[in-house]
Amino acid sequence: MAPDMGRNPRDMANSAQVSIARNVTQPIEKVVAQVGSIILGKDSQIRLAIACLLARGHVLIDDIPGVGKTMLAHALATSLGLAFQRIQFTSDLLPADIIGVSIYNRDTGGFQFHAGPIFSQVVLADEVNRATPKAQSALLEAMEEHQVTTEGETRRLPEPFFVIATQNPSYQVGTFPLPESQLDRFLMRIHLGYPDGGAERALLQGKDRRDLLAALEPAMGPQELAELQRHTQQIHASGALLDYVQALADHTRSSPDYVNGLSPRAVLALLHAARAWAMMAGRGHAVPEDVQAVLPVVVGHRLVPAGEVTRANGADIASRLIKQVAIP
Repeated sequence: MAPDMGRNPRDMANSAQVSIARNVTQPIEKVVAQVGSIILGKDSQIRLAIACLLARGHVLIDDIPGVGKTMLAHALATSLGLAFQRIQFTSDLLPADIIGVSIYNRDTGGFQFHAGPIFSQVVLADEVNRATPKAQSALLEAMEEHQVTTEGETRRLPEPFFVIATQNPSYQVGTFPLPESQLDRFLMRIHLGYPDGGAERALLQGKDRRDLLAALEPAMGPQELAELQRHTQQIHASGALLDYVQALADHTRSSPDYVNGLSPRAVLALLHAARAWAMMAGRGHAVPEDVQAVLPVVVGHRLVPAGEVTRANGADIASRLIKQVAIP
């Protein structure tokens, strides 16, 4: 009898997915190690950022200045071999500074569009909450639909397209809070925080991070990344796992603990992030532990506890949800 005769087709498909996932962990680990040589002691945050990219999402890095937010974005883009543009958000930034503008060409007698920095594969929106809401809104269509519309014409953005936005704490001078509609465009919100003692000592004794960044070489290319993104979409999510994701969402919608529950887009984000986390673990199927691993960074910026005006710590919300909602 042939080895596969009599096997359940679903089992065979799951086995193939496991094989696919394991075969791609090596380049991912290489990227993690390379970025980790620049951003010391932040392996978990680096993995989350990569998982966000694999899930075709965007990430918001929320922290004080000087902890390496910009350096992480640049190191990630370089390691993945992607075109990189940085937009410094300031109070006088205009949407045209992001999208681009048409300029009259005397030779042709017509207007010629000059693309803005949004037309790149990795876009760093640095200190995004220092710009006015009008400038911030220029990112909405780009993040959701991977296209921009200007002067009546729609232009596609390059693939892959990944926005890494950094945000300073709202209590700092010159910041404009991001509206809920824009926060919801970010699949994840992560915090870098201060380095531990060992990482900080290595930082003090080591070479300048900018010199190390300049010496980085791509660990993979855009085509390989696109293939990984396709594999991520193929990670199996069982009916029981979907039940768990829906149970988490239903609890936030019915519980008096939150101002608003998770939206359908947030539920999809949670599933996509869990698939990416399973992919990075070398598995062809997602499990509840994958959902729990990404839960803090997916729901922390989407849920506001009742009686409060600001969003609570994502880890606290996730811990509460994990305790309150049983795995089916």
